[in-house]
Amino acid sequence: MAATVLVVDDEETARMVVSQFLRNKGYEVLEAGTLEAARTELSKGQADIIILDVQLPDGHGPNLLADTNRMAVKPEVIIITAHGDVSMAVEAMKSGAHDFIEKPLELVELEKSVKRAEEIVAMRRELNHLRSNQGNQGQFIIGSSPKMKQAVALAQRAAEAAVSVLITGPTGTGKEVLANFIHKSGPRARKPFIDINCPAIQPTMFESELFGHEAGAFTGAMHKKNGLMEVADDGILFLDEISSMPMDVQSKLLRAIEERSFRRVGGTQLIPVDVQIIAASNRDLKEMIAEHEFREDLYYRLKVVDLDLPALNERINDIPDLVAYFLNKFNAKMGANILDVTPKAMEVLVNYNWPGNIRELSNTMERAVLFCDDASIDLVHLPSDIVAHVQENKPK
Repeated sequence: MAATVLVVDDEETARMVVSQFLRNKGYEVLEAGTLEAARTELSKGQADIIILDVQLPDGHGPNLLADTNRMAVKPEVIIITAHGDVSMAVEAMKSGAHDFIEKPLELVELEKSVKRAEEIVAMRRELNHLRSNQGNQGQFIIGSSPKMKQAVALAQRAAEAAVSVLITGPTGTGKEVLANFIHKSGPRARKPFIDINCPAIQPTMFESELFGHEAGAFTGAMHKKNGLMEVADDGILFLDEISSMPMDVQSKLLRAIEERSFRRVGGTQLIPVDVQIIAASNRDLKEMIAEHEFREDLYYRLKVVDLDLPALNERINDIPDLVAYFLNKFNAKMGANILDVTPKAMEVLVNYNWPGNIRELSNTMERAVLFCDDASIDLVHLPSDIVAHVQENKPK
């Protein structure tokens, strides 16, 4: 879809030359000879780019920037200025103008400026489209990569069947987010979702945390305590980084899954539970099995459905989707109204290798929104080490 350009110039001949030139290049063109006429055209919401003369019969052309800056979808403005007005044009750019070109106009130079503005318009359209289509996805961005589509399709089937799921993938790829997606997509959506961060639990306390204990079961156990598996009854128990679970607890978890019941520490009564288990690991559990660090029988019990999430640098086509999501998220969180990301900034975001995966991208976007006082996130708002890394590794 071609951009629509509004040409604002009181000199009819000059306006007609520019307008015809742009029409020949495939652009939709609107015309205005006064500031009032320009505001009328602007109010229709059709203009993507404005070519704006400084001196108009009824006012100062750059005053139109106050109108464009208030718009939800802001057009890009190119100022046309006489030589003596260059300093004023620079001030206009500080107020939000995209570019300025001195008279007499060179049409080739004008076309280059319009094309740069069109890139921003196209990026803004894409981000708006992505942001408007995220309502049904919640916090999980599927994207277009085959691996992600397959993972999500399997996750939805696992959610419906309420079977055990093993999610693998590098740190920061969204394993916990996918687990939440499974919870919200299945029949247990209104039941508990209990998240256990396995590395954070002391090995000696793991069994008590998972299964609970009876009063007097060990020193300090003054009262009966329900375990997290019992709390998760009828819902989902998410075991994050299950590779950190002690071997003796692994065997007891296996029995609980198979028998759909367990005993509290120090207890004799079997407690029946109906719990869907979702486990996640960033380590290779098969290697751990070979090293006798993880139970093979538990591994196969967990991986009724096996979901492997790719690193972010394996799904670079999904980065604009993720950027749009995080821009929405952090705009809302910080009360900001940043409209988009410039093409140069997006180029860096797409070409960085993201060793920290989606979590690193999220942190980067949060920082960018925090420090951006403009309408668009640009290179200056991104971490300098990320920008430098991409620029240094850019093909010559």
